This record gives sequence, C-alpha cells and structure tokens, in this order.
Amino acid sequence: MANKNVELMRGNPETAVRKLAIPIMISMILTASYNIIDGIWIAGLGEIAIAAIGFVTPIFMILNGVSVGLGNGATSSISRFVGAHNKENVNESAMHSLLIFLIASVLLTVFLLVVQEPVLRLYGAQGEALTQAIQYGTPLFGGLIAFIFANGASGILRGEGDMKRAMYAVLVSVFLNALFDPIFIYVLDFKIAGAAYATILSSLISAAVILYWILIKKDTYADIHFEAFKFKMSIVKDILKVGIPASLDMVMLSIAVALYMAFIAQMSGDYGIAVYTSGQRLYLFVIMPLTAIGSAVTTVVGSAYGAKNGDYISRAHKYGSKLGILFGFVTTLILIIFANPLSTMFAYTPETAYLIPGIVLFLRVATLSPPLTGAGMASSFFYQGIGKGFLSLFFTILREIIFGVSMTYYFGIVLDMGLLGIWIGLALGRSIASVINYIAGRFTIKKLREAMGT
Repeated sequence: MANKNVELMRGNPETAVRKLAIPIMISMILTASYNIIDGIWIAGLGEIAIAAIGFVTPIFMILNGVSVGLGNGATSSISRFVGAHNKENVNESAMHSLLIFLIASVLLTVFLLVVQEPVLRLYGAQGEALTQAIQYGTPLFGGLIAFIFANGASGILRGEGDMKRAMYAVLVSVFLNALFDPIFIYVLDFKIAGAAYATILSSLISAAVILYWILIKKDTYADIHFEAFKFKMSIVKDILKVGIPASLDMVMLSIAVALYMAFIAQMSGDYGIAVYTSGQRLYLFVIMPLTAIGSAVTTVVGSAYGAKNGDYISRAHKYGSKLGILFGFVTTLILIIFANPLSTMFAYTPETAYLIPGIVLFLRVATLSPPLTGAGMASSFFYQGIGKGFLSLFFTILREIIFGVSMTYYFGIVLDMGLLGIWIGLALGRSIASVINYIAGRFTIKKLREAMGT
C-alpha cells in the first residue's frame, strides 16, 4: 500500500492532487466537527459557556496549529525526500519528527498552563466567563501531547502519500469525541470541562492508532528503527524550516482572532462574542476542504520539487487552485442558503435562540471569501511544498492581520458599522490578500521552472 501511495505522488500531478485531497478533506471536515460537536453540546450550558469556549479558541488554535504545523514540516520534508528517491533520509526525517513532537509536547504544555489565565484576561474574559474558560482550558492544555502526536504523526503518513489511514485515525477520533461529549458533560456532570476531557481522550486514541502503524506494525514507507537513530541537525532544520512557520501560521491566526474579538467585545459584549464564536465554527468547517486541497498540493509539489520537475509543480499548483475555487464557491453557497437552520444548531435553547439572527448575518456576509481563499491557500501550501515555510507564513500574515484586521477595524470601528462592518472586513480583507497570494505563487513557479529548465 505504501509503495502505491509513493507512486501516486510521483505520477500525474492532477490525479495525485485530487486523489490525495479527498481523504485529507474528509479528515479535516471530521476534525472540524470536533468544534461543531462541542459547540452543539456546550450550547445547552448557556451563553456564558459559549462565550467561555470562544475565549479559549484563540489559544486552542495555537495549540492545534503547532501540532498541524509540525506535521506539515514532516510532510514537506518526507515528500521532498520521496521525490528525490532518498529512502534513508525519509526514514531519518520520520524519526526526527517524532523526537520533535515529544519535545514540543512537553515545552508547550508547561507554557500554556502557565500563561492561560493572563492571556484569557487579555482577550477580555472576566467573571464567570473567565472561570469557565479556565475550567475548559486547563485539561485541554494538559493533554497537549495527544494533539501533537495525533496531528504530527498524521504528517508522516501524508508525506508518503498515505492519506487514507490518516483519515481512518481521524474518523476514530471524531466518533469517540461525539460519543464522549454528552457522557462527560452531562452524565458525569463535568459540564464545560467535560468537552475538554472528551477531546483529549479521543485524540489520544487516534495518536495511538497512528503510532501503532508506524512503530509496531511497520507497514509504512518510512521504516523507523530507533536503535539505529543518530541525531542529525540537518534533518531537524529541514523539518523545522517548514514546521516552525507553519506552526506560527496559527499563532498569527490566533492574534488576528484575538483582535477581531477585541473589536467585537467593544461593540457587543458577550452577545457579539457568542455570535462570532458560533459562526466561526461553521466558517472553519468550510475552510477545511480548502486546507485539505492545500495539503495535497504540499505533498505533490514536495515530491515534484525533490525530483526537480517544474512542470509538475506548476500543474499541481494550478489544479489545486481551481479545486479550491470550486469547493469555496459551493460551500459558501451552502452557508448562505442554509444559514438559518445551520445557526439553529448553536442556539437551540430558549435562552440562546436570540443569537440566531446574528449568526445568520455572519454566515451570509463573513463567509463570502472562500472562493478566492481557495486559490490563496493552495498557493500558501505550495510554498510549504518547496520548503519555503516563511513565505507561506508571510501570506497568512498578509491575509489575516494586514488586510483582515485593518479592514475589520475600518468598517467596524472607523465607519461605525458595528458587527456588519466586522463581517464585511473579514470577507473583503481575506479575498484581496488571497488574490495577491495566487499571483505571487505563479510568479515564483515561473522562476522555478526557468531555474530547473522544465
């Protein structure tokens, strides 16, 4: 199975992007359902609980982002070595990746547990919302090792094109999370902390499944034998030159979300935060297929870059961008048409029903950007594929902070358009930055093809 995956990566780029994107897409949609499922169950605890989750979300984005980012570093490194037919370095990259995951887990767990309360206060959490946010965040951050290894080890599988088993592990995790949520929240009466316990336990089981395939069953393309392990800084640098900026992507997104929430809290208090938090869950759900396509582009471009095939690099990027635009258009249309019933999922109690009109407005305005974002994200992931992680990070900063924050501030605060202005700023800022990202990607590919002569 592993050899077939590798041959797919080395073959027709359009076919590879499409076939690799589908299982990643399913995986990421399932992953996004973590937040959806948590949000549905937590909605029964009331507005304060919903707002509390919203305050933790930016920190959770960093936590989850580091795990995904380090996994992307492993994916990029391994796929480039696969393309170059360097089996020894594929093995070395996989072993060093696991070491990096372990060190990152320990350091970040300690850091997040120490800083969570002051950071939550900085976001504007206070009173009962702060108390519940800490109740949710503490076990979540304490179980960081589960996220790091679940997402990171998936990156090893993606690097060798084994997307299906990465999807199966996520499927197990999401199913268990949906099963554990009501048990921990209501049956065991852990309330908001129960959602965190459910997420941690299900992620831990997912990580164990993937590590079983890699370390015990040993049927992956990467062949790991720790008794022969020799630390190589060159391999660590190869992983981290994508892994660090990919992780910082989520830090930048967290900063942007924190600023969005500061603007929202200034205008609408807990009501605005609850609306944004609920709507953002669905937006992140929509973005998952676009991220999946981008991840497939990373793998295929990485293999083509290792093989020095400029034509395949160009075709993979262009096809991925087209798919991103198509999926972005379809998902945006779904959110607009079904905004009302979708909003009801997060405000189904008499106490929260008044949030529905606000969530509907968010869905019909803030989510107009995915069609263009699809092309932009394929371009950002293209940079990860060729090992230029910091260029990918730059375009995240351009999209979410330079354009996103400035436009939300301008429309929401300066023009005094309130929440509507924030939603307009989000859609417009992300769209403009994504167009710039795509154009820059095509220019970079042109230069690469000239250098490679293909």
